[in-house]
Parts: sequence; structure tokens; C-alpha cells
Amino acid sequence: MENPLHTLGHNFLNTTGSADQENPLKLSRRGFMLLAATLSSCAAADPLKPATAARPASAPVKTPSNTAYRTPSIKGPVPRNPDLHLSNNFSKSSGISFSRVLVSGNYIAMTFDDGPQPQNTPRLLDMLRERNIKATFYVIGQSVDLYPAVVRRTVAEGHEIGNHSNTHRLLSKLPDAEILADLHRCENAIVRACGVKPPTMRPPYGGLLQRQRELVHAEFGYPIILWSVDPLDWKRPGASVVSSRILAGASSGGIVLSHDLHSQTVDAMPNTLDTLLRRGFKFVTVSQLLAMKLETPGTAPAPAEPAVQTEQVPPTF
Repeated sequence: MENPLHTLGHNFLNTTGSADQENPLKLSRRGFMLLAATLSSCAAADPLKPATAARPASAPVKTPSNTAYRTPSIKGPVPRNPDLHLSNNFSKSSGISFSRVLVSGNYIAMTFDDGPQPQNTPRLLDMLRERNIKATFYVIGQSVDLYPAVVRRTVAEGHEIGNHSNTHRLLSKLPDAEILADLHRCENAIVRACGVKPPTMRPPYGGLLQRQRELVHAEFGYPIILWSVDPLDWKRPGASVVSSRILAGASSGGIVLSHDLHSQTVDAMPNTLDTLLRRGFKFVTVSQLLAMKLETPGTAPAPAEPAVQTEQVPPTF
């Protein structure tokens, strides 16, 4: 940049004389102010920086599921099922299959399929024991052989064991001989584990033709137990959804289907059981429910039972 003194000229800077060695230039007040303004205007500004490219949005943070979650224990007293001294000796001629039972009173049966499961089933047993509730567990023979101690505890605490087949296959697609063989294998596994025979059975997925139901009933004496409430917990919709669906469908003489195979189902049980108890429901096993079956419907008509009821649960094995 050119020297501002040359640009402005000495006439603007000096009012007293010429510029020589004996009489150097002296800045007048006006010249000083003008020089200062010029220098400040000519100061080199910082060079413009290229615009910084926008930072890409960070990827969403994925929070892994907490597989170690366990339902917190309830602090303080919980509602308890009353002590019920009820017979479990039902008539073998009372019927072949049931999705619910006509009873006098607000009784309901909770059933749990596809166990035993080494973590979830003991958690569930703790919850049931705390509330004095007896339930029915439809177990798979292969799992019984893997976890016999869980089955022994289940029976020791007053719960009922039912036959849910040995390998959880769709029985309606099998030859009659294979159906009977599969159920025998499961029954034998139960007897080995806990020394009792199952009084009822539930076909996997609810899949058993009427002719096959009659065959099984004649061979084992098993009533075929289906359900009146299905929360679709196998889809893992969350504990609150499982609970709300059971509560919405619960009714006197109902049979509730659920799966202790799934942790979400067990997580749903404290709220579900406590709410039903507060509504006045009394929990019984399936055999106890069958034993109190009314032969005369009275004013309440017996609900129709479907020919085939299918539970859309992926095979366990």
C-alpha cells in the first residue's frame, strides 16, 4: 500500500513551513486527525475465511435393551388370594375340551405355557407365592428334562402341571400314533421330574382336531384346555400391554393364556394379579375350575367352544 504521507501531500500535514533538515515537518491538528483516520481505514482486515461446511448430523444413539431388567419387588403388602380348600377331582365325563368353565363365583385360572424356563419361571413362582395364588403350568417335555428342579419346585408350592407335548409341534398335522407317542413322552418326563401325572393337556397353538381331541381324551383322560383370554404375549408387546389385555378380557370362569417363557409376561404379572385380586377375582387351578363346573347353566348360557382354536406362537423347538 502507498505511504499515506505521499498520498495526502505535505500541504495537509504542515502549516508552518517546508520540509527540510533544519525545519522538519510538523503535523497540524487537522493533519494528525486526517492521518489517523486514513491509517485506520487502510489497516489490513482479516481475510475472509471460507464458510465451514455444515457438520453432518450425528447418527442416532441406540440404547441397547436391558436384558438384565427384573421387575422391582413391591414394597409393602400386596393383595393375597384367599385360602381356598377346593376339590380338584373333576368328572371325566364333564366334557372333552374347554376354553372357559361355567361356574358360580368370580373364579379364574391363570395358565402359563412353554416352560419351565430357568430364570423366568422361578421369578413367577416368587410372585405367585407372595400372593397365595395357585396356577397351572403347561410344560414342554424336553424343557422338563432340562430343568426338572424348577418343575419340582412348581409342584411343591401347590401349582398344577399340564401336558403341553414333548416337542411343541402342531399336533393336528401329525399321525394319531405320533400324537399319542409325543404326549406320552411329555407325561413320562413330568413323572420323572416330580412324581405326578398331569391331569389336563393343552395342544401347542391350540391345534387339535375334534377327532384327535376325542382320541387323546380316551387314551389319557385329559380334558383339552384352550383359553378365553389371549394377550398375544408371544409377540412381546411390552409388559403394560400384556397386563391391559388380560385385564380387559378377564371374566368369571375364564382361562387366561400366557407364557412364562417370556420375561415381559412375567414382568406384567404383579400389576395383572394385584388388579384382578382387587376386583374380587379368586385364582384357582384348571382342575379346580373344572371340578366346580355347573351342569345347569341357569341364567348364564355356556359359551360356545370353537372346533379348533389356534394360538399363533412360533415353535419353541
